[in-house]
Amino acid sequence: MLLNTGNMKTTFTHIKNGELNLLKAEELKALITQLDTDYVFIHTHSEPIEWNKYAEERMLSVAKNTGAGMVYSDYCKIKDGIKVNNPVLDYQYGSLRDDFDFGAVLLYKTSIAKQAVSRINGKYNFASLYALRLKISQIAKIIHINEYLYTELEKDNRLSGEKQFDYVNPRNREVQIEMEMACTEHLRDIKAHLTPSFNSVNFDEEVFDVEASVVIPVRNREKTIEEAVRSALSQKPDFSFNVIVVDNHSTDKTTEILSKLSNEYSNLVHIIPDDKNLGIGGCWNEAIMSDKCGKFAIQLDSDDLYIDNDVLTKIVSAFYEQQTAMVIGSYKIVNFKLEEIPPGIIDHKEWTPDNGRNNALRINGLGAPRAFFTPIVREIKFPNVSYGEDYAVALAVSRTYQIGRIYEPLYLCRRWEGNSDANIDILKQNTFNHYKDSIRTQELLARQND
Repeated sequence: MLLNTGNMKTTFTHIKNGELNLLKAEELKALITQLDTDYVFIHTHSEPIEWNKYAEERMLSVAKNTGAGMVYSDYCKIKDGIKVNNPVLDYQYGSLRDDFDFGAVLLYKTSIAKQAVSRINGKYNFASLYALRLKISQIAKIIHINEYLYTELEKDNRLSGEKQFDYVNPRNREVQIEMEMACTEHLRDIKAHLTPSFNSVNFDEEVFDVEASVVIPVRNREKTIEEAVRSALSQKPDFSFNVIVVDNHSTDKTTEILSKLSNEYSNLVHIIPDDKNLGIGGCWNEAIMSDKCGKFAIQLDSDDLYIDNDVLTKIVSAFYEQQTAMVIGSYKIVNFKLEEIPPGIIDHKEWTPDNGRNNALRINGLGAPRAFFTPIVREIKFPNVSYGEDYAVALAVSRTYQIGRIYEPLYLCRRWEGNSDANIDILKQNTFNHYKDSIRTQELLARQND
């Protein structure tokens, strides 16, 4: 097709996913190589879309004016018969997630796309468009138009809290292996890949009053906090431990409940910070910097429960056996009756000792419960935010030290109407994802500067 944009005529092509399997690398390469138009629109969804008036011309104009290799826009979607806005994010240097939402339409500058596909080495069946995007990002800009240019049909009506675990679904394992390959190749290209070489840890470098501390940040969780605390206090290790609850100025009965429990248990440390501007990360800093904190700081959310009385034993044993600065376990998602619900067990088996810290830049989380060797996490400290604070610390730890893994479930993650991530709206999802992309950007730059 041909369109006048400015003073020049621009040719472009539309390719729909239903017309050709664009996910196979060889077919994608052949398609791009044979193009003789200036630009190509690729529709990544099989459902039809409805363009706004002059929307194609707008995308082409932005592409020409900016010299972008790839352009995408905000869009609307029809969900349950209702048309709603779906804003998407600006692309960052660290936007390596393979589930980054670009919408259903991607516009590529053909000459740049040809350069990019020539650099794809993997024989992908699933990761070709992901690999193409990463290669384009190495040689040209990826531009987001903050305008709603088309409407598409939303077919996936699951809650956001369910969708976020798609990447750990065993049925998607083959796809994830390819995505990891593409991301790893990209990291090598941009000199941010880390080989499996790690600093050692010295567990005797400092003396602690207790071997381990369970850390529970909490605010207004009167419905769940007592069960969570009793779950932690019921642990039966052969070493000393305490439970540090950082009560972030609760306004319900949480403080009252914790005060009662403190009188009942001598190893429960109830901290109410002086600072009233703390996120979850800030609460973690209060715990780990406390002189009450043990050698190992072990996470438990105020909603959740340890699966049995041996969790601390298993985690601390993993530190010594695997000689790591951080240990991450696995968990089971349950309802408030403790009945397993989809997606069930979250074990993050995509983590491998050789490539886990590289693949960590592609995925949205590393698992839980998380545990830290306290002297090292004291040096790093948590960002004072309430989402992604653990991910930021884990990436920083992984840059230097090995992270140990336990693949059996260690705690029950309870989903209920008060959960912060059970179902969140698109604006909050975007806020969270933007922050994690910024953390990835910082980590990429740190790795390149090492």
